[in-house]
Amino acid sequence: MLGTQMDARAFMERVAHELGRVNPAEIHRLSELCYECYENGKFVFVIGNGGSGSNASHFCEDMGKGTLKRSDFDNDSKKRLKVLSLTDNTPYILAWGNDEGFDRVFVEQLKNLASPGDLLIAISGSGNSPNILRAVEWANKHDLTTYGCTGFTGGKLQSLAKYNFHVPLDDMGIVESIHLTAFHWVVDDCHRRISL
Repeated sequence: MLGTQMDARAFMERVAHELGRVNPAEIHRLSELCYECYENGKFVFVIGNGGSGSNASHFCEDMGKGTLKRSDFDNDSKKRLKVLSLTDNTPYILAWGNDEGFDRVFVEQLKNLASPGDLLIAISGSGNSPNILRAVEWANKHDLTTYGCTGFTGGKLQSLAKYNFHVPLDDMGIVESIHLTAFHWVVDDCHRRISL
């Protein structure tokens, strides 16, 4: 945790520096994949644990609502992005986790909901969360597009997902913050195209 060694200004300067090292092509790719799902009527699923789970929920909410113009809120004929955070069905997660193991909490939801051509966005700072890896493995076998968001060394997820957004930093808080910053740009970019 770099903030334990820095005052607020130095910490913010470090975050700004790390943001400047991000590969924008990786973020553009995520926006393209989400927009392709919108165009083709496919689902975008988002998964993560802990802070990454919160980012999954936040990104899902923003993509579902934030890609619309206010004037389209009551327009029932306006096509909408199909997006769902699999972190948000607490009873389902607890049932699978308690009865069969926590590594199944996302993959079992995908088995109920996913179809070929859907997009799975898997967020894991370490890149090694077993429930994330199991879901991505299943998605790859069932013709979903997989996109990993990682930090640290990227872990197993970086090579398992078809596409990646990697933040090469050993600080979970900053990694999660940079992921969320990137997600906000993706929302804005998709809003620009969806709300024409």
